[in-house]
Amino acid sequence: MRAHGEGVDNSGGWTVGPLAEASGVTVRTLHHWDAIGVLSPSRRTSNGYREYTDDDLVRLYQVLALRSLGLSLETIIVCLDSGIDLDRVVGDHLRSVEASLAALEAVRQKLVRLGAELATGQGATSEALLEALQAIGGAGSASEQVLRRHLDTDQQQRLGNQATALGPAKHYLLEIEWPELYRKAERLRQAGVDPTDDRVRRLARRLDELSTLFTGDDAGISAGVRNAWRDDPAAMSGDPAAPADEWRALADFLDQARA
Repeated sequence: MRAHGEGVDNSGGWTVGPLAEASGVTVRTLHHWDAIGVLSPSRRTSNGYREYTDDDLVRLYQVLALRSLGLSLETIIVCLDSGIDLDRVVGDHLRSVEASLAALEAVRQKLVRLGAELATGQGATSEALLEALQAIGGAGSASEQVLRRHLDTDQQQRLGNQATALGPAKHYLLEIEWPELYRKAERLRQAGVDPTDDRVRRLARRLDELSTLFTGDDAGISAGVRNAWRDDPAAMSGDPAAPADEWRALADFLDQARA
């Protein structure tokens, strides 16, 4: 990604002005991102100017890519500083979208079959009706099925509406930042760190912020979601091998941090 000519100093780096012009990001934005830790230049020139290296340009590309998907700057910082590989992020998102499309296609085919049978005027077979009912009632991920055991219909609807309102950021908050926060907390728990340690409390606060985004700060929904995690952490985490006892111990650990 090394550039040549205007914008590159003798050491091969980019200063703020030329980088802003080349990337379409304003100088003011670059300064702001530097101040809050989104993108900080790796070097300074001899006269004190910010100097961005090739690695900084890679991070800039990642920031812009994640911003285009609707992620907040805070979420982007967590994603990138956790060492998350962008190829894996995109691949995970693609697989999730493809799985959703496959599930919807299966539902569509069952409904098309039912519609075709109804169009004959002779009524639908019991098999077609049963398939349609299963498609209507059984669609959804394993985590959604667990949530149905802990949330009533109205709560499920409100939770879905909150998630939809988050747009493309929903996938990354749920599939990337949330699990990474739990992994960090688990590493601290396994290391014997006291739950009142500031590092643990910061993680608990961020988890609660994410919870508020998805639940609309509804205490009943929040309690239902937490109970769902305790009930079936494997389904909720998307990890079939997730050990229930360890997940529950982690939940207790985070609850102590909140106290």
